[in-house]
Amino acid sequence: MKDFFAHWMTQNFLVVAGIALIAWILWSGAHHERWQRAWVRLRADRGGMIALWVVGIYLFIGALELIHLPNGKGGHHSILDVAFANRVALEKTYSAPLSDTLLSSASGEKLTGTHLLGTDTLGKDVLVETLKGCSTALVLGGLTSVIYIPLGTLMGILAGYFRRWVDDLVQYIYTTIASVPSILLLISLMMVLGKGLFQMSVAIAFTSWVGLCRLIRGETMRQSERSYVAAAKALGQTSAAIMSRHLLPNLMHLVLINFVLGFSGVILAEATLSYLGVGSPVGTASWGNMIDGGRSELSRDPLIWWNLTSATVALFGLVLSLNILGDSLRRAFDPKRG
Repeated sequence: MKDFFAHWMTQNFLVVAGIALIAWILWSGAHHERWQRAWVRLRADRGGMIALWVVGIYLFIGALELIHLPNGKGGHHSILDVAFANRVALEKTYSAPLSDTLLSSASGEKLTGTHLLGTDTLGKDVLVETLKGCSTALVLGGLTSVIYIPLGTLMGILAGYFRRWVDDLVQYIYTTIASVPSILLLISLMMVLGKGLFQMSVAIAFTSWVGLCRLIRGETMRQSERSYVAAAKALGQTSAAIMSRHLLPNLMHLVLINFVLGFSGVILAEATLSYLGVGSPVGTASWGNMIDGGRSELSRDPLIWWNLTSATVALFGLVLSLNILGDSLRRAFDPKRG
């Protein structure tokens, strides 16, 4: 059990770090009166609360796939595999939703398991693969956030507080990156780094920190003119103390909103890269891979629609919920926006 726990921590360390980052963001601002007022407004926003619950369900399902249990034979299986034990058995090929026979079997060969949404070309249960795609989204979003949120926040605060040559240098860096079309830059980075969730996280983070940096930079400049910053300087506090104790807590709501909206961008980027063949490795349960595999199935006779449809609906549901939640958070922290 000890070896199993060590293996799990090694494989999911950065994911745990991503969850810790979210907890730190929430803890950093939760004791502020502004955050408390925002929570009251968010609770009154029915659409925002529904979106929050939907996102929570997605993350819960993704966490179930990440939690592996030893099977007593030296291996391990996820909680989702245990929950859908009668669906994880591989079939020989396609089966339609709610069908009890293989689609291409002339003899009407029976299935070895039950498959609510049918199976794909490899005989994998589409429902299970769709649910496992939640874990890929969680891993990718967590890894990317661990990289780009601290980077974008740090660079933005440094540029907005010190200004002058520091601001010029940071602006030069992110302007250069932003001048290259993001999809071309992502493809180029993936070709250099290779396929893999970690490599994809690095590539997406490299393009994602720019927007957060611009946002934090502008707000830092505005907050630096406030009286509480002048008072801290008059008391002899160091620049590091002013940025960490005074400026950062007043910027965390922007980090939270950017994290929520950026999460949806990460998921869409994974789907786009996988559709282009440079995203998740083959065999990874991801919605991008399912969509990529499903496009060729639309030309088959009979039409194989359930693999593509399941991944698209799951992707659409999470991205829509994240966007609605992000807009609700914006209104909660700034009620003048509507």
